[in-house]
Amino acid sequence: MTAGLELPDRVAAFKADHDDYSAILLESLADRLAEAFAERLHERVRREFWGYAADETLDNDDLIAERYAGIRPAPGYPACPDHTEKAALWSLLDVPTATGMTLTESMAMWPGASVSGWYFGAPHAQYFVVGRLGRDQISEYAVRKGWTLAEAERWLAPNLGYEPEE
Repeated sequence: MTAGLELPDRVAAFKADHDDYSAILLESLADRLAEAFAERLHERVRREFWGYAADETLDNDDLIAERYAGIRPAPGYPACPDHTEKAALWSLLDVPTATGMTLTESMAMWPGASVSGWYFGAPHAQYFVVGRLGRDQISEYAVRKGWTLAEAERWLAPNLGYEPEE
């Protein structure tokens, strides 16, 4: 989901008018709106569409503490650090046609005020952080992804628990 389809043009107009404050504020608001929409959609999935938490009544503190059933992890974040998994989402959902969002060469979403991820409705699902990965783990992952070791090391560089060989 995105809140930024027309954002780049509007931000550029503010900057052309030397109004950096409004440009920064608009970008911040668009980012927050995209995140808020993702949270709202997650709530509707829990309560309406999948209905596994139809009677859920959470206040803001409960939402911040993630006291709901299920999770909404996203590629590139701690629970799934591989940004390239966004490509599967884009292919399955035909994201460019459905939303106008695209992926850059480095797998960043464009426009920037965009959110993607998966919903898992299992009551026992919880967020976790992938720790430092060993060469053996990266090597196995590379095989499963059809990558070279160097490609896997490049995409997962922030999570490596070792220094790659040059």
